[in-house]
Amino acid sequence: MPDARETEAFLHRQIPLSRAMEVAVEERDDAVFVLTAPLAANRNHLGTAFGGSLAAIATLAGYGMLWQRLADPDAHLVIKTSSIRYLHPVRGDIRAICQAPEAEKLAEFLATFSRKGKARLRLDVAIVEDGRDCVVFCGEFVALRS
Repeated sequence: MPDARETEAFLHRQIPLSRAMEVAVEERDDAVFVLTAPLAANRNHLGTAFGGSLAAIATLAGYGMLWQRLADPDAHLVIKTSSIRYLHPVRGDIRAICQAPEAEKLAEFLATFSRKGKARLRLDVAIVEDGRDCVVFCGEFVALRS
């Protein structure tokens, strides 16, 4: 599995917006993938996190989780569909948490990708502040062999 610096560099290279947002990899392991970004680079006119930044970092958290699980340099990842709910304003730095999918679903995804060169997986991401979910995101990601 790529380390945090390698993963962060990959995101900044592949998705330049992540660099402008100052996205950083806080944690990544078998259970969770966590991205952060400072409020100062992602605020709106009200001094809270901009909705577009929240949607972008949630998408990036799912993308990063899947990229590290896939560990295939020839794969292309795209998002097919997503939904997002904004439950509370984010008043501080942004923290997006993508929990690993169930082991059975991940194994099925990896097997399908290996066999067909294409697979899809649904991932959930929460943006959490002070112990409560402020944003809830669900995205269907597709991996394609180049």
